[in-house]
Amino acid sequence: MKGTVGELGEFGLIRELTSRLTTTPAVRLGPGDDAAVVTAPDRRVVASTDILLEGRHFRRDWSTAYDVGRKAAAQNLADIAAMGAVPTALLLGLVVPAELPVTWAGELMDGIRDECQVAGAAVVGGDVVRGETITVSITALGDLRNHEPVTRSGAQPGDVVAVTGWLGWSAAGYAVLSRGFRSPRAFVEAHRRPEPPYHAGPAAAGLGATAMTDVSDGLVADLGHIAEASKVRIDLRSGLIDIPSQMSDIGQAVGVDPLQWVLTGGEDHAIVATFPPDVKLPARWKVIGEVLNPSALPQVTVDGAPWTVKGGWDHFGDIEDAQ
Repeated sequence: MKGTVGELGEFGLIRELTSRLTTTPAVRLGPGDDAAVVTAPDRRVVASTDILLEGRHFRRDWSTAYDVGRKAAAQNLADIAAMGAVPTALLLGLVVPAELPVTWAGELMDGIRDECQVAGAAVVGGDVVRGETITVSITALGDLRNHEPVTRSGAQPGDVVAVTGWLGWSAAGYAVLSRGFRSPRAFVEAHRRPEPPYHAGPAAAGLGATAMTDVSDGLVADLGHIAEASKVRIDLRSGLIDIPSQMSDIGQAVGVDPLQWVLTGGEDHAIVATFPPDVKLPARWKVIGEVLNPSALPQVTVDGAPWTVKGGWDHFGDIEDAQ
């Protein structure tokens, strides 16, 4: 559809966006009423919310609207999976300027819808508001399917630390884009459109994971939350962490140790968890460290020493270019 969202109007925009949606058996009542109705067979609902702000989390000259939609949905649905739950539904809050092309908003919704389909969820409602800066607010819901949630506070000394998914790829892609390049394409696409291993969260819960999180702010930072909540020390072994040769090549080209991207780069939304040492892990999980008794304060160390290189995402830290 041609024109701007201002020309289309609020209700016309809502009709355009909702016409693109699909549904799932978990949705009893989707968009169009005062609220949606989603089944909750477990009688508990896992919920998470996040916000993407143009110029802070995405740039339209780097990412298409479809990319932004996939990324917005992925980072929220990954939080659901990291609790050991199965994603079921998503709600969208959208702030856009009146001059925004309707096609951009429609492609954004296509991206959100398609990422939901990957995770087995559906968009069930939301709201649109006029504003000066594009803002995408997502609330994701999930079902525990009669299992207990896997929180950050259950790691025990003796557990192993294992990860599944990409580490450092988004940060490497960001480094490429920041220098005006668009290749290697795999790393650029990892930044524009992360691919969380949604299935791994519930599977890890079934394997007996004691603590779990997705890697959104950086491996050291996110494991730091587990260390603090569980009152343990987590030691990562750099020799166990795979660094692709192309990532090493990018690091050499831009003067960055790729291990820094792996340990402090966020937005890959890999799943990292702690498991009892006797658990037989599937091949998709890579053991990268262990849980120890805290020698002093709970912390994350790398090869036995604190990781002192600055990194990890903090919204109220130093302002940087859009991620």
